[in-house]
Amino acid sequence: MKAHLTVFTLSAILIASVGMAPVFGQIQNSIVVTTDKSSYSEGETILVTGQVRDLYSGTPVSLIVKNDMAIVALAQLTVGTDKKFSAEITAGGTMRTAGTYTVEVTYGTQNRIATTSFEFGGSTMIPPKGDKTVAIEGSSDLIEYTITGGKLLSIMPDVTAKSLIVSIDAINDGSLTLTIPRSVLDATMNDEDDDFFVLVDGEEVDFDETKSATHRVLTIAFPAGAEEIEIIGTFVIPEFGTIAAMILAVAIISIIAVSAKSRLSIMPRY
Repeated sequence: MKAHLTVFTLSAILIASVGMAPVFGQIQNSIVVTTDKSSYSEGETILVTGQVRDLYSGTPVSLIVKNDMAIVALAQLTVGTDKKFSAEITAGGTMRTAGTYTVEVTYGTQNRIATTSFEFGGSTMIPPKGDKTVAIEGSSDLIEYTITGGKLLSIMPDVTAKSLIVSIDAINDGSLTLTIPRSVLDATMNDEDDDFFVLVDGEEVDFDETKSATHRVLTIAFPAGAEEIEIIGTFVIPEFGTIAAMILAVAIISIIAVSAKSRLSIMPRY
């Protein structure tokens, strides 16, 4: 009798366990999200990864990073055929205050939501009291900027390279956020936005970007000791080549006119 009871009990436990266990390789929740670490320092890369249970073709995952005071990052993430998505965010920039930050992802028509959180150690530099601006030679438009971990020294256009050269004094690891008018620097191809090419001391780096019809906002992380950031596009102000050509044309016309007038004034009359 005891043997039959033991078999019955073990069978019941086995059936219950099988019924509760998820299918291998699947997720029970409709969407999950996580970060590669539980805490970050300024300038580090926050790797956000996740997976959805049901794939909706052409539907992105909406990502928000926020704390109790403000939203510090927004993104639309593509879901792959393997139902996974990912994003890289630089700790710092608009993320200034030390504390807990929440990553919230939303997916599908029913707004399926998942969250995770991480700790941020805060900026190493005191945030500026207001937006700072810098003028660019050849343009009346200003570039707004904020910088942590150092100070911005100057921004100069390089017309040949179609780029902006940003000189900085990086005391610590930090980040630079530039709000660049499209009239100053832009990157387009076939009338569509193209990616900028960003170098820190000659080495290509990743960066975060948001866009509007009139501006492109770049947040670029840099290491302690960095001296130069170059942002390369397809158009930069001032267009010295065009201006120089116009000045040269005017100068040639003026010289011809003066020479012709001089010849007429010295020509003998009969």
